[in-house]
Amino acid sequence: INYPLSWKTSYSYSYKDGEIFAECGKLNSITVPKGIADIAPYAFKGCKNLTSITIADTVTGIGEYAFEDCDGLTAIELPGTLKSIGAYAFSGCDSFVNITIPDTLISMGYRAFYNSKNLEKVNYPVSWKESPAYSYHNGYAFSSCPKLTEFVIPEGATIKINDQVAGDTEATYDFSEETHSRKFTVTSEDGQWKPVYTVKVVLAELPTSFNFEELLPSNDYDIFYEFQPGTSQEISKVLQWSSGNPGFKLTGMANSKTDYPTVQVANGFRGKGVKLETRDTGSFGAMVKMYIAAGNLFIGTFEVGNALTDPRKATNFGFQFYKRPKTLKGHYKFKAGDVYSVEGKPQEGVRDKCDIYAVMYEAENNSVMLNGDDVFTSDKLVSLARIKPEDVVESDQWTDFEIPFEPVKGRVIDDTKLKNGKYKLGIVLSSSVDGAYFKGAVGSTLYVDEVELICED
Repeated sequence: INYPLSWKTSYSYSYKDGEIFAECGKLNSITVPKGIADIAPYAFKGCKNLTSITIADTVTGIGEYAFEDCDGLTAIELPGTLKSIGAYAFSGCDSFVNITIPDTLISMGYRAFYNSKNLEKVNYPVSWKESPAYSYHNGYAFSSCPKLTEFVIPEGATIKINDQVAGDTEATYDFSEETHSRKFTVTSEDGQWKPVYTVKVVLAELPTSFNFEELLPSNDYDIFYEFQPGTSQEISKVLQWSSGNPGFKLTGMANSKTDYPTVQVANGFRGKGVKLETRDTGSFGAMVKMYIAAGNLFIGTFEVGNALTDPRKATNFGFQFYKRPKTLKGHYKFKAGDVYSVEGKPQEGVRDKCDIYAVMYEAENNSVMLNGDDVFTSDKLVSLARIKPEDVVESDQWTDFEIPFEPVKGRVIDDTKLKNGKYKLGIVLSSSVDGAYFKGAVGSTLYVDEVELICED
């Protein structure tokens, strides 16, 4: 779309009312020329393929919901004339990575960048003042942005905490008190500006339900992501799933995303789901004696640096968890591949099985993680829920599973340690039960959807 310069900032013009371009699915580029002063409320809401926008330096206002849910918009240069951004203007713009706020801005509306899932960095203008007129200061502008970790002030400016507390160090600040917020003063290089900012930490924890509907942007393979925004009663729930896809990439066997062992599918039990398929690793796999790659998905991290030298230590399971799990439940479909192999050699009379399990274990600090070598044998393991091989059903139809957590060697969860975050929980799904040892059948396929952790109240 190229805007006509003759358009004025008036509600008598339908573009100003906003909905004329909303939900235009094929719209991919916009140029707003000099002379335009405002972009309307709802103007481009839901234009999911919009990837490029040029805004002239005469624009002073961006209306509420103007670019909400423009998933393809990876970046936007806000003009140096901009004075106001409306409520939810860029909410749900999942492809944003960083934003630079111009120093002309006076007002930023409620949840202006809310739920921008991949936003990592915000560049602040040091000239912003602390004033009730600046709606940014109480507007949750960047709330529910789970990857946002960096706020950058201009070069030459300094930042200082207003009130020290016992838990502060030279490099870190303690946000553990009930409000989880602290005030900081930023001083410009020339000393002219001294705005005070309130920084609030929004707590997050692992979800207890997993729907496999969302993916993070990736050019190579599917990366599953779960996000449940917080409410006045509960904190946000966030999870980025891990898989062995980065290791499979090393084989060179994948020509597209669908060639990887772990992929999203449209036909889940409800909506989308995850498909895990045991794949041949080709000549590269044979060379390093890793003949197959099971499709897997797990809570934890995958260390691609260990994938060739110590592959079971490449899969690290578990993140902090603050509840007592009782049951792991969900829906699956499984079909074993035709030929079961060990070290690349076919084995007669052996049928592959899938694996579905969850572990709860003690972790004195965040660096402690169980891996593919010790996940079932560690003395830190407290509780285990695992499908029994004899209970695995091969079927083209969805099958329910409901697996109770059982204590391991009489170990119990300590209430104080649980409250203090000294336990981790991992969920692991695999298309071949012994895939970590490169035993299984190429073609074994496991579909999983709508997984839920049932926990004690």
